[in-house]
Amino acid sequence: MPMRRRWRIATAAAVLALAAAPPVSAQPTTDAADAPVPPTRSQLDSQLMQQLLIGEIEARRGQADAAVQLMLDAARRTRDEGLFRRAVEIALQARSGERALLAVAAWRRTLPGSLDALRTQLQIAAALNRSEAIEEPLRALLGQTPEGERSALIAQLPRLLQRMPDRRRSAQVLGAVLEPYEARPLTRAAARVAVGRAWAMAGDLDAALARARAAQEADPKAPGAALLALELMPQRAAAEEVVQAHLGTDGAEPAVRMAYARALMNAQRLADAVVQLEQATRERPEAAPPLLALGALQLEMRQPQAAMTTLGRYLTLLDARPATGATGADEGPEPDEGAAQGRTQAWLMLAQGAEQLGQYAAAEDWLARVDDPARALEVQSRRASLLARQGRLDDARALLRQAPEREGGDARLKLLAEAALLREARLWGDAFEVLGSAVQRFPDDPDLLYEQAMMAEKMGRTDEMERLLRQVILLKPDNAHAHNALGYALADRGQRLPEARELVQRALDLAPGDPFIIDSLGWIEFRLGNLAEALRLLRQAYASRPDVEIGAHLGEVLWALGRRDEARRVWAESKGRDAANDVLRETLARLKVEL
Repeated sequence: MPMRRRWRIATAAAVLALAAAPPVSAQPTTDAADAPVPPTRSQLDSQLMQQLLIGEIEARRGQADAAVQLMLDAARRTRDEGLFRRAVEIALQARSGERALLAVAAWRRTLPGSLDALRTQLQIAAALNRSEAIEEPLRALLGQTPEGERSALIAQLPRLLQRMPDRRRSAQVLGAVLEPYEARPLTRAAARVAVGRAWAMAGDLDAALARARAAQEADPKAPGAALLALELMPQRAAAEEVVQAHLGTDGAEPAVRMAYARALMNAQRLADAVVQLEQATRERPEAAPPLLALGALQLEMRQPQAAMTTLGRYLTLLDARPATGATGADEGPEPDEGAAQGRTQAWLMLAQGAEQLGQYAAAEDWLARVDDPARALEVQSRRASLLARQGRLDDARALLRQAPEREGGDARLKLLAEAALLREARLWGDAFEVLGSAVQRFPDDPDLLYEQAMMAEKMGRTDEMERLLRQVILLKPDNAHAHNALGYALADRGQRLPEARELVQRALDLAPGDPFIIDSLGWIEFRLGNLAEALRLLRQAYASRPDVEIGAHLGEVLWALGRRDEARRVWAESKGRDAANDVLRETLARLKVEL
């Protein structure tokens, strides 16, 4: 008996479901208060208990066949899904997918209406790449799911089948199974999106885009097609039309607009992202997150006054919200964690905006509000930047070096921050040396090597710059920035222009739509004498990202085409954003233009 008791404890997970079976109702008596408590009956009789214990013992001994058969026999007699599930688990733990499929088949024969059995069968068949074993349970699962829940299930199917090694076959099977549901109004859009997502997982982005378009046509207001198109946008620019079509409908899903804005930001299309975020704030003036993102973009575009206004609105919204969380007798409500993080981020950005405006005392006031230990290094970096802007570069560097290193990557971040201070102070050589020390401590770090290459260019050490950038490309062949920087540097010196174009085109393939890369391509066309194409590309880049250097290039092409007034307007806009920009100043000086 003691041994049996120990096994009962060890196998509690296998028998708890049965032990907790509901009691059989007792007949009521005339006096319920005095009635004896009726005995409960359980399906777990002594014989069944013995069988389950033996099954678990066999499983522990590695006798999976015997263990599975014992569990299946008990499951059939009790019709208990937990025991069927345990039989499948034992088979999978023994790495026997075929035995697991047989166990699921027994489960389905005993309980034909079990959706759990169908899902389990699909997952196992997908993991085994058994496409012939997927189609039937998939059809059965769809058929047994209530109509009102079917679209939600269809949306989950690509993820359910993603474990299939042959993704193309998975997409083909899913397309065949969902074909009838594409003909039904309630499931048409969901089915097309699901098949499109399966093709995207298989790498056939054109097929995925075709399905997204078809789904959007079936139900323009449903967000699924737009969300799929957003995933395709980095590699298929035409997918953006699907997103825009959804956002053009009444009552478009706000989450789609925010996701679209994020995609535009990732593509460095900041001006387009601003348009979407401004629209989001108009549609939902009570929503705070769009304001935080909009403020960040305005800072990035060097519009500090607009950013501070936007961030002020964000904080006002947070202050007007009722705080959430538990309350105690002696303390107020605990702030929502997301709101607290957003507030901290807003304070840091307000400090950055004040710094850009030269309001250093105000910037320090905003920084003083941040008490999050996780942001301590960021606060110190901003304080160091304030000191450097006030001519106290040595104090700024000392402050950074004294900052505690709480996380593993903090030492690297401190070196990058120090190099940034020196870069802002135009001490290219010192920045190069700091980055060189960083590379010694963190060898083969692509970001550090890239930054060092940029300093080498500033110092006129073009051979060193090229060596470092090629090292970055060797370490990280998909680094679009390194390809672009090397191609642009060659073009800017008028050297090896065909190679420069090839490098920049490779960068654009890696990061489609990136305005800085499009700017480089436009500059190469200008160097090659293709002024019309250069103008087209640079207009496109400047419209997406009105950056000072892009503006300098666009202005020069306009100047070369004789459009002097327009060139002056673009240069004036750029000068208003950053009058000290080296590229802009050099361009104006070389062309003898005064603004």
